[in-house]
Amino acid sequence: MSTEDQSGDAAADELRLDQFLPYRLSLASNLVSETIAATYRSHFGLTIPEWRIVAVIAEGEGMTQRDIVHRTRMDKVTVSRAAKVLVGRGLVARQVREEDRRSHALVLTDQGKELHRRIGAQARAMERAIFGRFEAEELAAFEAMLRRIDAAALEVLEGKG
Repeated sequence: MSTEDQSGDAAADELRLDQFLPYRLSLASNLVSETIAATYRSHFGLTIPEWRIVAVIAEGEGMTQRDIVHRTRMDKVTVSRAAKVLVGRGLVARQVREEDRRSHALVLTDQGKELHRRIGAQARAMERAIFGRFEAEELAAFEAMLRRIDAAALEVLEGKG
């Protein structure tokens, strides 16, 4: 049996990045993130991980670093380093959690809340600049597809799919 017979159509099995959906999805995500990040990097001196942490904490005040890792899918070392920078800049504070005194929650300081408000407005404007080119129906379908991709990837990751 030839290699082609064992693996099906050899041309169909060839990996071409421009036709590989995970790569294309990652590329599009990175381009959108870089476009928006240029604004908060130049105006506020934040990296992408730092901004993501600020944004996530703003939605769920009192989150542990583990919670942030789970929510953002960022590496725990990246989260730890970014959190240290944010604490050092006075944007985030660590609070002992009452339910587990060995654990600390990250909360936004007043300065962090103000920064979130200011960056959030600019991020939404950038989102409109990028996605305003699409019809509402296209965006709704895209958001639904993203939710399905998330669910499918989690199933595969957890060995259920």
